[in-house]
Amino acid sequence: MKNLLIIGARGLGREVYDLSCSCQGYESEFIVRGFLDDNVDALKGLNGYPPIISSVENYVPQDGDIFACALGNPIHKKKYVEIILEKGGEFINLIHPSAHIGQNCKHGKGLIMFNNSHIGQDVRLGDFVTFDGQGSVGHDCHIGNYAHIGAQSSVAGFCMIADCVMINPGAHIIPHCKIGENAVIGIGSIVINKVKPNTTVFGNPAKRIDL
Repeated sequence: MKNLLIIGARGLGREVYDLSCSCQGYESEFIVRGFLDDNVDALKGLNGYPPIISSVENYVPQDGDIFACALGNPIHKKKYVEIILEKGGEFINLIHPSAHIGQNCKHGKGLIMFNNSHIGQDVRLGDFVTFDGQGSVGHDCHIGNYAHIGAQSSVAGFCMIADCVMINPGAHIIPHCKIGENAVIGIGSIVINKVKPNTTVFGNPAKRIDL
């Protein structure tokens, strides 16, 4: 029996805990041992969750440990995943039974797919991609490492999404768009043009904003 440790005990961490309890293999192949978070009070006043074991920085992976990263910000996700990888940690995929993965898709490790999320046909996903509930990616897309597809957002066919892109809830990207590395797509935005790396866009149509 493997012991799952979830990186992050905040809101998304609690959602990933709930997701893990619905995934194939729960209590037959793995149990949830607890969270890794540097805020020991992150679960204070909340009931029904496993404990915070340690911070990511201080934790030493044990035999039988497996990991999932529950950090929404792709930059933070990359940072803490790399810490565990450097210590020899192994990451698993957590895919809700209602999620759909189309024909001829390829994905890496650390994939997280919440309820009713969707991947179309012939899609290529990197490592550590997260799909919130009802997030979708159309056919023939390429999605980079650490990308986050927000709840009820959609990426239409033939799009190229680079590493560490954050697509916030309710955003929509038309076909054939290219989104550069570290870009942020604002909540509810409609993207109709190429988005440059390290850029935040917002609105309908989405335009660059300076934060």
